[in-house]
Amino acid sequence: MKLAKRYITFFTALLFLCSIPGNAQNKFGGINLSLWKGISTQPCDSSQATYLNLGIVTKLNQLKGIGINGFSSLTTDNAYGIQISGLSNVVSGSMRGFQLSGLANINGDDVTGIIGSGVANVIGNNLHGIGFSGLMNITGNDTKGLLLSGFMNITGSSSVGADIAGVINIGGGSTTKGIKIAGLANIIGADLSGIAVGGLINVTGNDMKGIQIASLTNIAGGQTNGLQISGLGNVGVHVNGLQIAGLSNITKSLHGGQVGILNISQFATSGVQVGLVNYSKSAAKAKFGLVNLNPDTRYQLMFFGGNTSKGNVAMRFKNDLFYTILGLGSNYLDLDKKFSASAFYRTGLGFEVFRNWFLSGDIGYQHIETFHNKYEEDIPARMYALQTRVNIEYHPAKKFGIFASGGYGVTNYYNKSKTYEKKPIVELGIILF
Repeated sequence: MKLAKRYITFFTALLFLCSIPGNAQNKFGGINLSLWKGISTQPCDSSQATYLNLGIVTKLNQLKGIGINGFSSLTTDNAYGIQISGLSNVVSGSMRGFQLSGLANINGDDVTGIIGSGVANVIGNNLHGIGFSGLMNITGNDTKGLLLSGFMNITGSSSVGADIAGVINIGGGSTTKGIKIAGLANIIGADLSGIAVGGLINVTGNDMKGIQIASLTNIAGGQTNGLQISGLGNVGVHVNGLQIAGLSNITKSLHGGQVGILNISQFATSGVQVGLVNYSKSAAKAKFGLVNLNPDTRYQLMFFGGNTSKGNVAMRFKNDLFYTILGLGSNYLDLDKKFSASAFYRTGLGFEVFRNWFLSGDIGYQHIETFHNKYEEDIPARMYALQTRVNIEYHPAKKFGIFASGGYGVTNYYNKSKTYEKKPIVELGIILF
């Protein structure tokens, strides 16, 4: 009962104060006690300034001091100082200082300082400071400082500092400098100079100078100077740096490095590609992979047999000097009482010694699979062999050739440090295309 009496006494006094005409005594500043927009001790006109505002719902011209309201505060001009409301703060002009609300802060022009809300901060022009919200931050123009939200940050133009969002950061049509961190994606309309870390994806519309890290994909629409790391793939236009991906790296031109399962560089470039399959339109590019391709690569089908396996079919990817071979083999001869097979990879170099005669040499790895059809206890389900060969081939026609190979192979167990056999290799075969 005592607490209720106190509230009644307070509101009675407040209503009495609000009944006093708000004229000259408050015209140039003072205290504004407000129950509602039109019920206050200080009128809202174009010349009015308020240094202390206490109320429930307030509409005032200009705040220069402290404003605290149970529900909301509307300032038709600028606010300088501290503004706290249970639901919302709305400033038509600029805000300088500290602004806090349970629901939203809306500022028509610049904000310099700190603004925080439970749901959203909306800034019509520039933010110089810190904005944090439970859902989103939106700035119409430049941001210099820190944006922190549970869901989304949107900047209309340039951003300098750090944008951290639970889901997505969206940057406008100018430069982003600093750090972008999002649980889902960072989308930047123009340039990035800094670091972008996205849970799934990073997209930079123009040049990227710095680092992009994502679990899925990084995309840069212009010049990429720096590092791209992704779990799936990186896409660039002109890469002067390093792309590292779990699956693929794609760019038009590369002056740097690509590391991934599949690396593609469309235009004539310089740089290094490291992966299972490397492709570029430059035959001079340094490539380290199982298969290295360029527009001059010849795709040749090979059929051959020898003293290690009865029959083999393989594809040779032949460049001017280097080549790689991927193939499958039939029964491994020492195991031919039961069905077995093999798969192999070889890489080497070769050159023409006389007209239509070629000499080459390569090293290779062969996997031997017995499919558990063991006829002796000491033969495991699978083994591997390391082999080296010297090959001579003759091409009576452009798309047909014959060859002979001689070499040596060592076959080992996978599960123990023991050699199964060592023996020479002799093979004969034909080459198509």
